[in-house]
Amino acid sequence: MFKLDHKTGKSIYEQITDGFKEMIVRGELMPGDRLPSVRELSAQLTVNPNTIQKAYAALESQGWIYTVSGKGCYVGEEISRPDEAQLQRIYAELRKKLDELLYLGISEDEVKRNVIHMIEERRSLS
Repeated sequence: MFKLDHKTGKSIYEQITDGFKEMIVRGELMPGDRLPSVRELSAQLTVNPNTIQKAYAALESQGWIYTVSGKGCYVGEEISRPDEAQLQRIYAELRKKLDELLYLGISEDEVKRNVIHMIEERRSLS
């Protein structure tokens, strides 16, 4: 499971959604795997159950998970391609992070090498 960082500027519910997305992308959670119940995860992370419910609702609306009434939440079978607005938001975040790296004096070549390395790492996990 992932850990929450209370010192970051990111909200707890965003950290939870990002944590589950990362686990799914890395293959730690597979399609059809059951997620902890709201109560279980709330106790485990010591977070208000409403925050967990909000994170699960966001993951479901984005197609990462689905709910079976009375049974719980499960990892979706296939992540559908995001819509254009969602893609633009993701690319905008990526641009901001790229700007930060360049501002910090990291060369374009070093950024490229690191991105390629991350893609290769991701490929080896699949």
